[in-house]
Amino acid sequence: MKKLFFISLLLSYSFPASAELNIFACEPEWAALSQELGGDDVVVYSATTGLQDPHYIQARPSLIAKARKADLLVCTGAELEVGWLPLLQSKSANPMIQNGADGYFMATDYVSLLNKPTHIDRSQGDVHSAGNPHIQTDPHQILKVGEALTLRLQQLDMNRKAAYEQRWNDFKQRWRSAIVKWEKQAKPLINMPIVTQHDNWVYMIDWLHLNRVANMESKPGVPPTINDLNTVVNTLATSPAKAIIYAAYQPSKASDWLADKTGVSKVSLPYTVGGDASTTDLFSLFDNTLMLLLKAQK
Repeated sequence: MKKLFFISLLLSYSFPASAELNIFACEPEWAALSQELGGDDVVVYSATTGLQDPHYIQARPSLIAKARKADLLVCTGAELEVGWLPLLQSKSANPMIQNGADGYFMATDYVSLLNKPTHIDRSQGDVHSAGNPHIQTDPHQILKVGEALTLRLQQLDMNRKAAYEQRWNDFKQRWRSAIVKWEKQAKPLINMPIVTQHDNWVYMIDWLHLNRVANMESKPGVPPTINDLNTVVNTLATSPAKAIIYAAYQPSKASDWLADKTGVSKVSLPYTVGGDASTTDLFSLFDNTLMLLLKAQK
């Protein structure tokens, strides 16, 4: 009887007849993508904002309550949320969002990750064993995730399969046109020398063909020491940079210090939806990112 009840519970989660699909997104970029693809057929909740570090979130009772009601969990994966998501899943006791369930969706499962380490130990800092998880800074990666997420929405909500397909085709057309526009705008950025505060821009750097001459953190996720920063100063003496890049959610203390020492302009990029007041969706995320980079390049 218990087994039959559990199967019945899963089916009731998997195939909502009339109610909207409840989506719990770990980050604002996936909340925005879910809303684009789900429209009025979904209710989307983002566990974090554009001004929070997604590595370090507490599994608060309010988050647990939202996760308990979710039909679909949409997160980055690749250990980005490893410090809080497993506890959230456990405390929610929601079978739909457990690892391997139909309602468990990790964006990084559908793209090829950069910076995959060949060896890991604690002395290396905050290294992600699967590769760098910060895929949302490249619009081509978002397109791949969008296709996979559409299929998952259709799988969970067969009654609205055609509506999800229509929204995906609409988003795909608009997104591809936007990529053409962005890449045309970004041509002056090719080989632009930059310094990064944290190793969360590798996909943007790869997409735009930027030239990263230095990274302030000698170990990922470990704030740079004064020795680390002085090493960057010495590097910039022979390899000048146009900009010091950091995410809006990050403290700017290290970038402020380096900018004062070198005269290189610091640039706070939104990084995700909600990273600044004008970055309200995925399209404005890339519009504003390019605008800020092009301004720094001049």
